[in-house]
Amino acid sequence: MTLLPPPLPDIVLDPIVRLALGEDLGRAGDLTTDATIPPDTRMHCHIQARQAGVLAGFDAARYALSLIDRSVELTEHIADGQPLNSGDRIATLSGPARAILTAERVMLNFIGRMSGVATLTAQYVEQTQGTNARIVCTRKTTPGLRAIEKRAVRCGGGTSHRYGLDDAILIKDNHIAAAGSIGAVLERAKAYAGHLRMIEIEVDTLDQLAEALPFAPDAVLLDNMDNDTLRKAVAMIGGHCIAEASGGVTLETVAGIAATGVDFISVGALTHSAPNLDVGLDAG
Repeated sequence: MTLLPPPLPDIVLDPIVRLALGEDLGRAGDLTTDATIPPDTRMHCHIQARQAGVLAGFDAARYALSLIDRSVELTEHIADGQPLNSGDRIATLSGPARAILTAERVMLNFIGRMSGVATLTAQYVEQTQGTNARIVCTRKTTPGLRAIEKRAVRCGGGTSHRYGLDDAILIKDNHIAAAGSIGAVLERAKAYAGHLRMIEIEVDTLDQLAEALPFAPDAVLLDNMDNDTLRKAVAMIGGHCIAEASGGVTLETVAGIAATGVDFISVGALTHSAPNLDVGLDAG
């Protein structure tokens, strides 16, 4: 069972949302709204899904509205992580029209982008049903949006690889090349890591895997291996460490990869290629 993540803390959301509002409002604010809408005008409207998917990003949207005007009443009808049908009302807004219109685009951008990530993640997760494989996202995120994109992956039923370079030790091919060998790089990593730091090493071949296993890494990243090779790698690992597959995973190939017995499948596309989910704000 996948536990849905709570909203991100305000201290995490604040710099992300303020940057989004700042780039929209610029130096002079919302000229169109200020020019056309009297200050005392009030409006009642709904945020609606215009296509099916999985909701995410509502915490950021809510925070954006609160920074514009806390007096706007916002009623949430569907929570992040829940499925959406086309036409579903996600939330109702009621209050000063100027505030709602000024916050509209930033709110919809967060919901549309993050719901797109959650929806694509859910599609990958669905393809792995009946296996033990978990879908994970990577650091291939939009600069500045990593925290909310990775939360959106969790809303879609996936989980996360590292959040940053400081989470764990992930030794890739260039680290091995610079260090000189798999043995040398793993020995240094183990001497440095401490007891709470996980060590994972990327290997491209079964020979590299055989070289790495005696050093007892916590996880092995099996990169760009075909399914037959993945099955052999899983057998070699024998449950002694985590087996993770990566490299060019698509919706068409993920089910076959999951069936090889790997524990995790990392998919960069969840955050770098997710299409936006269409949502809109309609008065009435």
